[in-house]
Amino acid sequence: MKIEEYLQSLPRKIISGDDVQLPTHAFLDIFKFVKINENDVFYHLGCGNGAGVFIAKEEFNVKKSVGIDLDREKITEAKKTLAEKKMQNCHFVNEDILYSKFDDATVVLFWFTDEKIIEKMIEKFKQLKKGCKIITIWGPLLGFLPDKVNFPYIINEVPFREAKDLQEQLLAVFDKRCIDFVTAWEYAERYTKAISVPQSENDRFLTIIQSLIIWINAKNLGVACGGKMPPAIKNYIGILRNFFNIEVEHLLK
Repeated sequence: MKIEEYLQSLPRKIISGDDVQLPTHAFLDIFKFVKINENDVFYHLGCGNGAGVFIAKEEFNVKKSVGIDLDREKITEAKKTLAEKKMQNCHFVNEDILYSKFDDATVVLFWFTDEKIIEKMIEKFKQLKKGCKIITIWGPLLGFLPDKVNFPYIINEVPFREAKDLQEQLLAVFDKRCIDFVTAWEYAERYTKAISVPQSENDRFLTIIQSLIIWINAKNLGVACGGKMPPAIKNYIGILRNFFNIEVEHLLK
């Protein structure tokens, strides 16, 4: 089956990220990367059970920490934990982020993959105060150059800097003149380690898929190193096809 068909066969909440909760080490790495502190007002859009909101307040003593999520059960769980912790200047809101207000934000964590949502949120982000940092995971905001990268964590700072094209954006994220297999694998592994818990059984499988996606995108955009497909890429394409019945070659243009 084509990789698109494989992804469609997975539970919808896994694909959308609704059931993906970042581990504690990821939140700690993100907050250290953005250098969040007691002067910041932090918002986590799509906060799930509120773990990141609590960590920002407890470990980094932000001025205010707010979580917003459309899932009523998750917000109820977060509010229950908040009541137990008796934490001040920490809030949870059950609503659609497309209609939320966060004008006082100085740091926003935004991990969404739906391009329609991203495009609409970019317009809201543009209205935030100068210097506000939007943290994304895996890719920068569509059409804009990152201001700082510690892959897979990326910061776009208001006002955003427009990218000339996808090639410029991709190379800015990877900080390379071209993308080879080693780079694709290294960055895919960084992403896998960032979002998964230690000793996850699916880490290598996820890394293989992500490294192929990175290299294929680079090839299609004309920024892959060399003119031929590296042997390692051919091998992993074969592994997916022969052992998992997943086909990715059609993605190559």
